[in-house]
Amino acid sequence: MELENNRVIKAPPTIYYIPEYITKEQEAALLKQIYDAPKPKWTQLSHRRLQNWGGLPHPKGMIAEPLPQWLQTCVKQLTKIEAVEDKIPNHVLINEYEAGQGIMPHEDGPLFYPTVATISLGSHTLLDFYYHLDNVEDNETQLDHSFESRHFISILLEPRSLILVKESMYKNYLHGIAERKEDTITDLVANLDLCPNVKLGDVLQRTTRVSLTIRHVPKVLKSKIFFK
Repeated sequence: MELENNRVIKAPPTIYYIPEYITKEQEAALLKQIYDAPKPKWTQLSHRRLQNWGGLPHPKGMIAEPLPQWLQTCVKQLTKIEAVEDKIPNHVLINEYEAGQGIMPHEDGPLFYPTVATISLGSHTLLDFYYHLDNVEDNETQLDHSFESRHFISILLEPRSLILVKESMYKNYLHGIAERKEDTITDLVANLDLCPNVKLGDVLQRTTRVSLTIRHVPKVLKSKIFFK
């Protein structure tokens, strides 16, 4: 697969979007593995719940844990297209979003190699990007400190799709998912040319979405220590 064919050209560098990256059968198999995981594997947050695989990232280093075979398969599929350059992903965060749930604008930060790969299962969502406050004064438009005014682009994430957020797009902007039950497709959606079944003005109803966020943690510890 030639990644350049899937670059989102209407966004700042560098985002790649691949629709139907996995099959419906692969989607169903992944969802089964996720929901068959032991109940203690889930962490309940106020607006979503998640599973953490591979270890807990920490500034002093991650104590690595082997990924289960079904996630290793995802990693191997990504390495075939060099999604994370020559790195081998070693951490997977699985988030479950029910309709109406989302995540505040944030950045993934320096604990990870500056490429994030996300596979979407079950439902679509819109991934919104925002200027940092540091960018407000430099921007030509008059922006205030609200997230609404700093939102400048969105990417439609369809079921079974893959998005790669790399380099400057990873480092220089915030990203988040708004808490709503439906999304109206506007001209802020930058990847419509890669979504042939969706057009401007469409209103898409969200259902439960599960995302696999796959990353490489460079700093890994070989032995267990206690962090303070």
